[in-house]
Amino acid sequence: MFIQTVETPNPATLKFLPGQTVLGMGTANFSEGENVERSPLAKKLFDVEGVTGVFLGSDFITITKKEDVVWEHIKPALLGTIMDFLQSGEKILDEESRDPSHEIHEGPEREIVKKITDLLDTRVRPAVAQDGGDITFQSFEQGIVYLHMQGACAGCPSSTMTLKMGIENLLKHYIPEVTEVRPVA
Repeated sequence: MFIQTVETPNPATLKFLPGQTVLGMGTANFSEGENVERSPLAKKLFDVEGVTGVFLGSDFITITKKEDVVWEHIKPALLGTIMDFLQSGEKILDEESRDPSHEIHEGPEREIVKKITDLLDTRVRPAVAQDGGDITFQSFEQGIVYLHMQGACAGCPSSTMTLKMGIENLLKHYIPEVTEVRPVA
């Protein structure tokens, strides 16, 4: 098995492409010390000293490290862990543990929210996945769209620019009711 690694715009995050399906559908995001029992793979990756985040996508795994850790020191252990795990045939994630793509929104603005999530799904999320991350809709309140950034997008130096200059401009262009886009933790 050959696992390709790709740098992301976030220097603390590396994208691992194992050449096979990881989750297929949906995503799963894990932070250090947070609910990793629902993914045996994430749990093993956090055992590698210096790992602070694991994001599982359709066909990739994005790993975030501590700032003072050097990739060359932990990359061999991460590659070995991923390879051994995938060859074991063990389940990567409890099926009921997949993160929903977007928060469900019922209410008077549901048509606007539908337009927002459609644009995110068709224009934004595929591009962001190329960089090893994901962006999901959280809420729409008084013209402001709140988005959750995951994987390589979380903490990326260029994420604010992407959010403001890219996503905000796109949403404002197609949906006049949108006045601003903000990230949520």
